[in-house]
Amino acid sequence: MTPTLAEKIAGAPKAELHIHIEGSLEPEVIFALAKRNGVKLSYESIEALKRAYAFTDLQSFLDIYYAGASVLLTEEDFYTMTAAYVERALADNVAHAEIFFDPQTHTERGVAISTAVAGIERALAEGEQRGLTSKLILCFLRHLSEADALATYEAALPLFDTYAHRLIGVGLDSSERGHPPSKFERVFAKARARGLKLVAHAGEEGPPAYIHEALDLLKVDRVDHGVRSIEDPALVARLADSRVALTVCPLSNIKLRVFDDMKQHTLKQLLAQGVAVTVNSDDPAYFGGYVNANYFATAEALELSEQEIYTILRNGFEASFVSPAERQSLIDKLDAYWGQSNPPPH
Repeated sequence: MTPTLAEKIAGAPKAELHIHIEGSLEPEVIFALAKRNGVKLSYESIEALKRAYAFTDLQSFLDIYYAGASVLLTEEDFYTMTAAYVERALADNVAHAEIFFDPQTHTERGVAISTAVAGIERALAEGEQRGLTSKLILCFLRHLSEADALATYEAALPLFDTYAHRLIGVGLDSSERGHPPSKFERVFAKARARGLKLVAHAGEEGPPAYIHEALDLLKVDRVDHGVRSIEDPALVARLADSRVALTVCPLSNIKLRVFDDMKQHTLKQLLAQGVAVTVNSDDPAYFGGYVNANYFATAEALELSEQEIYTILRNGFEASFVSPAERQSLIDKLDAYWGQSNPPPH
């Protein structure tokens, strides 16, 4: 029997290129870690915390996100959090993940960057044994100063050597409004000189001009979100010609009111114009779905065809920060699955 499109999506090998590991902290895990570490939360129950997930914009989400991260204190905590994400990713047939973490969220509470990375690495190494390859990207919080970002970068330098196989790049996240990419030009130049991969959130709440800045000043390899690029036809053409991928997070965009309805999402328009869009989960514990749920919601609302879904899946592997041989292996897996799961008629 021919599988439905949703069934075909569910089983497909896929990449996840935009996942904040702290944003995978499910309420149940937050409460378990709070109990383990004696951290007092502002919510009396798991249900009360879930009720607070009624966000009006990015900042209203970030306020709760940082509160949730306050339970992360030890290497074991970061391991517990990451191991839970690995399980969810494997269940969604994620073959390769490139994961963001926010060291400044933890260093300001006295938790060393090395503590976070050691715990995350242990879980990702276990995931690798089970078929999930992964990379790690250190993100700077844009609502803080560039001086703070530079200090964080310098503190992390030894880790880029110790974990060179995993820690391969830097990114830029947190509150976009009022914090243009240009604010971080110097720290990105240092990372670029070191040969690190570069990404930045731009064009989610911020204007298309922020995407231009990310490309021209930060010289990013990928743009995270980028959905407002549709407002600038010249930018759309540039993204399509350069094949700089957008790591789009559809459920996040709805939850944070970037779009009021999934039918309004710009993903299909961007795809039709040749932009290398990918589908990802962003902060899945807060936004109501891991990567498969994002594919399902987008495919249904935008009436995506099998070919469009295949293109998005392939874009994810093509945009991954892996060797050419690893990239081809991932694409070969996708092609074998996509053909086998829906064989052509005789």
